[in-house]
Amino acid sequence: MSNLVVNGNDFNLTFDGRLVNLSDWNPDIGNAIAKEEGLELTESHWDIVNLMRDYYFAYNITPIMKLLKREIAKKLGSECATEDALNALFPGGVQYQGSKIAGIPIPMLDSELEQSSHVKTTKNKPVVQHYNDSFEFKGQQIKVYPIGNLVNPEEWNEDMAGHLAKKEGIELTDAHWVVLRYLRKFYFQYGITPMVKILIKHMGEELGNNVSDRDALYKLFPGGPSRQGSRIAGLPAPQGCIDG
Repeated sequence: MSNLVVNGNDFNLTFDGRLVNLSDWNPDIGNAIAKEEGLELTESHWDIVNLMRDYYFAYNITPIMKLLKREIAKKLGSECATEDALNALFPGGVQYQGSKIAGIPIPMLDSELEQSSHVKTTKNKPVVQHYNDSFEFKGQQIKVYPIGNLVNPEEWNEDMAGHLAKKEGIELTDAHWVVLRYLRKFYFQYGITPMVKILIKHMGEELGNNVSDRDALYKLFPGGPSRQGSRIAGLPAPQGCIDG
């Protein structure tokens, strides 16, 4: 572990130069970390750094590349979201180097996480019954993780979704399918299953706020639109703060 001296104060860094205590971060520290990286931060750098921090504190997760580019294009313009533009600002990679300067964690994909590590204890959540090892479906034995998500998502189909939903006490309606299909669309577009805050945000933008109403989503999926929805949709579990 090394340290960084900023304005006469010592701050602990990890082996790769990231803040140990993310709450220590301030713009002066961001500038100092950038200097260690050989960068002099401009307004364009700060636009990206602040956007990454805003996203992290809104959703408690660092955006993966596709989502980061989407946010940059929406808020700063599509010309700022190109690979060339981002690499010019952050030669070490906007996700790796940018997140370090921004004082937030490195983003991870679902494939980089053990599904069991996604489980968090939450209070006042309804108890739902789901498969936690394997189940038989149309003569095949289907493996699931202890949290109920398919080990092999390619085995999923819409008939299986109905079977999984029934196990959890849900009879699928058109309203359920709007959510399930959106979860799958999001996953195959961005490579991750969205946690509930991101699900609500994106569904609201694309399908309308009436579809993404939080209370309505929890009536459809009492075990959580992201947590329970991902199981029924045949997707990996969401990462980060899932259904809080």
